[in-house]
Amino acid sequence: MRADLAAWRAYSTVHTQLAAHLSRELTRATGLSEADYQVLDALLDAPGGRMRALELRWVLQWEKSRLSHQVGRMAKRGLLGRESCAEDARGWDIALTPEGREAAARARQVRDDSVRRLVLDALGPDRLAGLEETAALLSARLERAAEEDPSCRAARAEVFPGAPSVD
Repeated sequence: MRADLAAWRAYSTVHTQLAAHLSRELTRATGLSEADYQVLDALLDAPGGRMRALELRWVLQWEKSRLSHQVGRMAKRGLLGRESCAEDARGWDIALTPEGREAAARARQVRDDSVRRLVLDALGPDRLAGLEETAALLSARLERAAEEDPSCRAARAEVFPGAPSVD
């Protein structure tokens, strides 16, 4: 096997293992699923703890049906509410309830502690700087690839009308 592909496979394997481990720790500590965490964490950073459903789909890179089912389950548990969108009467805002905000803050603390213990402490400052540089490089590459993909451009224009395209 070529060394570059071996490096990719090693990264891919450890990423899968780390994601599974983090998910198990989160569920054990909070009772939340990884999907719950992703939604709550995205909303925790949103102004007022709310976001248009379309924008949340974009942030999470989820299909409409997946988000709809997940939000429905979380709303039944009192973590989220669906509210009409002030900017677009056809759309919905997904909003944290007070219980959801509390669960999100707790889950973020559990996740941060786990990441610190498993990743940050293991890598140290120099490797973390390299990881950050690599993430920025890949993010820029993915941004360009998304701009070259007509379906991705159309989806982005729907979520962010009037936003300039990246050239």
